[in-house]
Amino acid sequence: MSIKVENLTHTYMPGTPFQATAIKDVSFEIQQGEFVGIIGHTGSGKSTLIQHLNGLLKPDSGTVTVDGLTTTGEKSELKQIRRKVGLVFQYPEYQLFEETVEKDVGYGPGNMGFSEEEKARCVREAIEAVGLDYEAIKDQSPFDLSGGQKRRVAIAGILAMNPDIIVFDEPTAGLDPSGRELLFEKISYIQREMNKTVILISHSMDDVARLAHRLLVMEEGQLIFDGTPAEVFANREISRRLDKPQLTSIAEKLNATGKFCIPDGIFEVEAMAKAIADCLKGENNDQ
Repeated sequence: MSIKVENLTHTYMPGTPFQATAIKDVSFEIQQGEFVGIIGHTGSGKSTLIQHLNGLLKPDSGTVTVDGLTTTGEKSELKQIRRKVGLVFQYPEYQLFEETVEKDVGYGPGNMGFSEEEKARCVREAIEAVGLDYEAIKDQSPFDLSGGQKRRVAIAGILAMNPDIIVFDEPTAGLDPSGRELLFEKISYIQREMNKTVILISHSMDDVARLAHRLLVMEEGQLIFDGTPAEVFANREISRRLDKPQLTSIAEKLNATGKFCIPDGIFEVEAMAKAIADCLKGENNDQ
């Protein structure tokens, strides 16, 4: 299972005074099981790009292929693609509508023709995968839940349809720090333990650097870099155009003193603390 984007270009409102090209000749490939972050400033084309991944938008030129199926192919192919690629937009909880959590999470699988037995299994597994107690929550109204719980129920609704690829567009927007951390923990679990391909858009360089295995950097509708977080933030030409992770900035300032030699690519607090301690230990040994 892979997503292959080749020479993708998309223009909004072509032939009008408001014409704007949002994506320009973008190409990349994502393999099954990868955790890929898409980063870039507002207006760089990130959201337009992900809407092409399951055919919500169609290319003006170029192709998007999912597991051998193209988004510009027959309607039956597009239906199959949308089963393979689940999109989670900002504030997905605004789309909750059923009277119970179980019914809401089960709406998608039921609409896709899952058997009752298969639907029940997928609903339970999805609710538990996002860290909620199925028995305790299944009969509750989703509107009586906390904001973080609503967000996780909405994500469970996508997960229950069993897509191979899940795309998250700023999934923690509006959540408090503990809610953000918990949700990112569950997204990592989904990618790691359920072998889902995860594509994450985030403005938080700290979060995307420590979670993603690979980053696509967008600028003015173009893909300007494709590499690991360490490669992205070690590249001065690219990193100067982004908001650096806090730990990267700390490491640069410490290294600039000449007393530290902290390596690139540290995005976890514990790993940074160890690197600093190792540097101090080495300095003491030299004295």
